[in-house]
Amino acid sequence: MPETTTRATELTSHYVAQVTSDLERNAKEQERITAEIASLQEQLAAVQHDHAVLVNVQQALGITQAPAHSEAEAESATVPSPRQNTGAARGGKTARKSTATPKKAAAKKAAAKKPVAKPADAAKATQPTLVELIRRHLLELKEPRSAAEISAALGQAHPERQFADKVVRVTLEGLVAKSQAERTKQGRSVFYTAPKSAAVPEAEAQHAETER
Repeated sequence: MPETTTRATELTSHYVAQVTSDLERNAKEQERITAEIASLQEQLAAVQHDHAVLVNVQQALGITQAPAHSEAEAESATVPSPRQNTGAARGGKTARKSTATPKKAAAKKAAAKKPVAKPADAAKATQPTLVELIRRHLLELKEPRSAAEISAALGQAHPERQFADKVVRVTLEGLVAKSQAERTKQGRSVFYTAPKSAAVPEAEAQHAETER
């Protein structure tokens, strides 16, 4: 018989023996668990029978069932609460009362420290907005100007304020969207002017002021 066939036969015999042993062990385990289940069922039946007998005796004697205590009551009855809890609770109430007054005092101090409006702040509040300044400047222009040129001119006219080119450009685009300014493009450069409809009334107003 070839050596390969012999090895295959030995391997098959080994697996057969192993499977047979596992089956026997599994069958014994099932028998053990089944016996335990039967025993537990018998114990449960006996306990249920005793319970039924006790209930009948209780009803015959007219005994009323006492209300069951909650777990919290049982714990409080067996384990006394430490005295520190009461002191901590009282201390917490005292702390709350003591902190109430400082809070009111702090609120009064904050109200007292509230900054009073200064003349400089009032002057800033009355200053024209950036939109108003740009609209006025556009009306004064005779030729289109770029956002950078308008920003520089505003900076010279109002040195106390700062005008960023980007902010001025965004404001100009907003005026164009509202038809309160006109935009022209020459190559890659963008220029802005006041709308023609607004330039005529402004010129008339300036002429009337001159005559006065």
